[in-house]
Amino acid sequence: MTDPELHQLRLAKWRLDGQPIRTIEEARAFIESVGFCLMYPVRPAMLVPTFIGAFVGSDDRLPARQHAFSDPRAVQATDLMVRLLREQGAYEANLVEENNAFLIAASVFPYFYVLVGERNPKLAPRAGPRSPYSQLACDAFELISRHGPISKQKLQDALGKAISVPALNKALGELSSRLRITRVDYKAGGGGSYWDVLYRWAPDAVRQGIGLSVQQALSALLSKYLDCVIAAERSDLESFFGNFVARSRVKEAVNALLTARELSFVHVGGKTMLQITPERESTPRPQRLASQP
Repeated sequence: MTDPELHQLRLAKWRLDGQPIRTIEEARAFIESVGFCLMYPVRPAMLVPTFIGAFVGSDDRLPARQHAFSDPRAVQATDLMVRLLREQGAYEANLVEENNAFLIAASVFPYFYVLVGERNPKLAPRAGPRSPYSQLACDAFELISRHGPISKQKLQDALGKAISVPALNKALGELSSRLRITRVDYKAGGGGSYWDVLYRWAPDAVRQGIGLSVQQALSALLSKYLDCVIAAERSDLESFFGNFVARSRVKEAVNALLTARELSFVHVGGKTMLQITPERESTPRPQRLASQP
């Protein structure tokens, strides 16, 4: 495989080849195909597709998160993304970059949950010196548990007028990054973002995630990632999944998949990359994510 061939394959997979997504059916098919994506590109660039890129149908002059408010394409893409969230075709999490939605397909979400979610999701978070949660995040979780889905505006009112929007956003980010809550809707002029506790919004997905081991989940996600990017260097895998688990665990999972011949090496230009081992016609392989419990 050559570098241009790999580039063209990614363009097609990520819908950057002039074939933009416009309908909810196309959006659902895209997120299921790639498994997960960022809403907007990041700097330095990360080897992962973006929802805005698929909506535009190109990677030329895509808006960054900081400038999205002034780009009409971003407004339309956000409307489509919110429709996906409403119907639970995808889930949003604050896992990569603050305020840049990381979207996860419904079929893939349980595997991410086991990596970063809580094993006892109904147990209320507590603040403390070693806790990842501030007191404001704990108070917000309690209110969302009792009154969710609840708008951010009502949440701010209930917590007290003295609570600033940046402080509340930080607290919601703390909860979202551990998959305690998730954004379930957005209504412009009607309260903004709406939040609910994840175990109530998606009980089956949370239950399935709790029942998986980290090894199962990481193996499935590594395969899905390589299906999404076609081929990648080891460093790309470690860099991406290092956002969620220790890099040593990523290395172990990659080695296990190589030993099982689920993954194999491919030369692209002058680089050695990993890919999903091509199927042989006589021995069809089961779908990896679908085959997990």
